[in-house]
Amino acid sequence: MNPADVPGLPEGVADRLHEEGIEALYPPQAEAVNAGVTTGESVVASVPTASGKTLVAELAMLSAIRRGGKALYIVPLRALASEKKAEFERWEELDFTVGVSTGNYESSGEWLASRDIIVATSEKVDSLVRNDAPWIDQLTCVVADEVHLVDDRNRGPTLEVTLAKLRRINPGLQVVALSATVGNADEIAEWLDANLVDADWRPIDLRTGVHYGNAITFDDGSQREVPVDGKRQTPALVDDALVGDGDHGQGSSLVFVNSRRNAEAAAKRLGDVTSKRLTGEEMRELRELADEVEDVSDTETSTDLARAVRKGAAFHHAGLAPKHRELIEDAFRARLVKCVCATPTLAAGVNTPARRVVVRDWQRYDGEFGGMKPLDVLEVHQMMGRAGRPGLDPYGEAVLLAKDYDTRDELFERYVWAEPEAVQSKLAAEPALRTHLLATVASGFAHTRSGLLSFLDRTLYATQTDDPDYLAQKADTVLDYLERNDFLTREREDDDDVRLKATGLGHTVSRLYLDPMSAAEVVDGLAWGDENEREMRRRLDGVESDTDGSRTKETEAGGFQTASELVAGSERADESGRDGQDADESDRTYPTPLGLYHLVSRTPDMYELYLKSGDRERYTEECYEREAELLGRTPSEYSDTQFESWLSALKTARLLEDWANEVDEDRIAERYGVGPGDIRGKVDTATWLLGAAERIAGDRGFDAVAVREAKKRVEYGVRDELLDLAGVRNVGRKRARRLYEAGIETRADLRDADKSVVLGALRGRRKTAASILENVGRQDPSMDDVSADESTAQAVAEGTEAEESASGGGSDTESDQASLGDFG
Repeated sequence: MNPADVPGLPEGVADRLHEEGIEALYPPQAEAVNAGVTTGESVVASVPTASGKTLVAELAMLSAIRRGGKALYIVPLRALASEKKAEFERWEELDFTVGVSTGNYESSGEWLASRDIIVATSEKVDSLVRNDAPWIDQLTCVVADEVHLVDDRNRGPTLEVTLAKLRRINPGLQVVALSATVGNADEIAEWLDANLVDADWRPIDLRTGVHYGNAITFDDGSQREVPVDGKRQTPALVDDALVGDGDHGQGSSLVFVNSRRNAEAAAKRLGDVTSKRLTGEEMRELRELADEVEDVSDTETSTDLARAVRKGAAFHHAGLAPKHRELIEDAFRARLVKCVCATPTLAAGVNTPARRVVVRDWQRYDGEFGGMKPLDVLEVHQMMGRAGRPGLDPYGEAVLLAKDYDTRDELFERYVWAEPEAVQSKLAAEPALRTHLLATVASGFAHTRSGLLSFLDRTLYATQTDDPDYLAQKADTVLDYLERNDFLTREREDDDDVRLKATGLGHTVSRLYLDPMSAAEVVDGLAWGDENEREMRRRLDGVESDTDGSRTKETEAGGFQTASELVAGSERADESGRDGQDADESDRTYPTPLGLYHLVSRTPDMYELYLKSGDRERYTEECYEREAELLGRTPSEYSDTQFESWLSALKTARLLEDWANEVDEDRIAERYGVGPGDIRGKVDTATWLLGAAERIAGDRGFDAVAVREAKKRVEYGVRDELLDLAGVRNVGRKRARRLYEAGIETRADLRDADKSVVLGALRGRRKTAASILENVGRQDPSMDDVSADESTAQAVAEGTEAEESASGGGSDTESDQASLGDFG
């Protein structure tokens, strides 16, 4: 089918596609058009990776806009949202506008009303619905990318409920669901009342097989010799792809492993392979790229990644900073980086195809399983689908590795010849129901129990279940919890139905996009702190801090007594007249930042750092030393699960406290065994949760000032005195400290400061200095003909060095926080 023959497209679209070299649609694309994707029909396209699903989505969205509507493209990951926005922006030449929205869950995104195509994550779309975004009811076409992720325990329920809500708001809504090949695409189509396009066609041949001995055996029985010659299998396969097969040029490789540590180690080894196949020009470009990578963060992870990149290899996992991942993905697509070693997160939709995919590790550790567990067929097929670049590669090869003959046969049976599993709804899991049932009531989608159950009948779970009463029973259990914690009320009506109404707290929690259990934890913690503030202040006045604020110890004035014991005995203390200092006589902030960081770290919305060997003893000691700061009664040490979770939250809180105390990022990464991406993730989550806690504190009548200050400090990663400066765009924590050491302490100071002093404090970086002065409102920010003040530069260097030494704390280190968030 020629693009000009596609019905319903706006003027100029077919011509633009021809300019891009698209003379005819791929068979699955043509099948989608015949199924009505450009005339308003809902379609589920279950086709392999690289078979043109994105163009199907574009045809649907552009034709919907031509009919006077608005289109929404839902993605599972923020990184994918940015990638798709950049891809869709080429249509702006034809006057179609594009917007992206992924953060700030409390925003209604009113500005998006002016955009024709909106790209957003499923969580963001859910929050927009909860916050009554005024343009939601204008949608006529919604595309759900990677819809098979409804099977994901974490993301799946949100996508499932969001699609159900959008279809409820817009009864005639066209839904286009894009999926990898799954075992039950027909059930997804039935749920969405959609026509099904189920195809296995690919634009280039994908050969899948197993490497054993000195050869790859493919699914069709053919073989390709890849001798090991004393090397490991993976280096041999990567080198073979770089050499090519004589008729075709170099091919890149994507190697999937099961943990971060393995990804980094493999990239280090494979750099010795790729470096031998680089041209002089490539080596020069890779050195420049490595310098960019190293500038992203001052961590060992950043240094190790840059070292691998200089050799033409890289690793990719969730511990990397977003900028790291962006640089690596772009360089890999450009064929500058020849091999990427990745955890399975890279298979989740980001466009990084390769000539050869090597699935080195087909098992990973599963805590619930109690050991190493084989990956799902669908997940391995997703990895394999990354092999082959249309227009660049003549074919793609996906290879699993076997050490013996029996394993080779097992891998063929388990993965190569196997059909992917059926996608199953995870909506009945209590954490998902807790969040989405409250939002359904608070958003006005259901006002009664029967109305709530009627809404749930529109979900995939209802399509798949053989026991409709089970979901009703689970819903009643969750409604009990929500009522007990003051999120909603229930009132029986005359017809024996039950009226449901969200409370003020319930509405707030829904708009803030919190798990109700997180909100309950915050409410309880703030109430505990309010009730026991006097006693905790008294306890805090009996301890002193080390210079970095990371440790406290008993003064000689008093003996040791736990805060919990102190609270229990507070009534007797008051009766005996030993009331101590009044709360308002102490200048210590209460709750303290650590107490608030610990409070949000023990909510289900924060992924805690786990305890490694030796941590229990260390953090038990720290728990009792700083117990007066913790907002709640410390669980008994004999309650292993509760106490360990309490300590894990404390470890997470200590990371946040180190960040807010300006401890260097590399020292934090080393101390807690995390990567720069983990630090940023913890900081972003804590900032969001503390913002929610601030709102809750205000609504419940608690003092929100301490919460607001703790939020700002963790958001900017600075101490109190730098908050004003750090809030200026492009300043950040390190530059704020350097400016402060130069005597520039506020925004006003910065606006009026001598330019040579500013330039000296900023290490002579003219563009940076000019940008910062412009952002702070300086009328003439130009740094032309300005020389850096050398005495300022020297004084700042000495001052920041002393500051870093004082704030760094001890030298304890943690081993690899391996797999953190990689498979979530």
